Amino acid sequence: MTITLITGANKGIGFETAKQLLELGHVVYIGARDVERGEKAAAALGARFVQLDVTDDASVSSALATIDAAEGRLDVLVHNAGILGDGAIDGPKALRVFDTNAVGIVRVTEAALPLLRRSSNPNVVTVSSSMGSFWAVNNPDRPEFHIPLALYAASKSAATMLTVQYAKAHPGIKFNALEPGTTATDMTAAMGIGRSPEESARTVVRLATLDADGPTGTFQDETGELRW
Repeated sequence: MTITLITGANKGIGFETAKQLLELGHVVYIGARDVERGEKAAAALGARFVQLDVTDDASVSSALATIDAAEGRLDVLVHNAGILGDGAIDGPKALRVFDTNAVGIVRVTEAALPLLRRSSNPNVVTVSSSMGSFWAVNNPDRPEFHIPLALYAASKSAATMLTVQYAKAHPGIKFNALEPGTTATDMTAAMGIGRSPEESARTVVRLATLDADGPTGTFQDETGELRW
């Protein structure tokens, strides 16, 4: 059995990723800040739930300890939790966005590393964004060029860089980041754009199910590697 943890998985891309991995036979732990919403999502899918707030050290430690006690290892970690941080910018909002979208990756990864090292095929996937790609946001032919989301974009640049650096630091574990495609979720509801979370989750699932000789340290979308 493949043991998988997905952060922020009670809705959107995380929820659909959990659904698709469950169909492939994974044991999936849905991590969510809100206990009621997380338990409801897990029950709907037949997944397991752990309370996990990526901005809280104690919550992260407790979640990984729960998985350790029940499973003894972790095979797949999907960093999906994130916030948009749109609107007016100030220091407190910047701290919230980076704490969730970047520092949260560090918290969860560091807590998960001992469990991942016990896996025969450890795999970490980060749902990043081409909004964090210097190439994309400076290319007038790309939609990212026209979207002013400074905090989200900068935090996703950090998320992709963390992926590359973790891949270098831990060659026995695959670390890959992805652009899931513009998706209709709570975050994009005000924009009225995006395809279904089910479709976008397929790229997450592809990277979450890589063979032991799969790539690491990459940033990809559904077509392959992206410039960033």
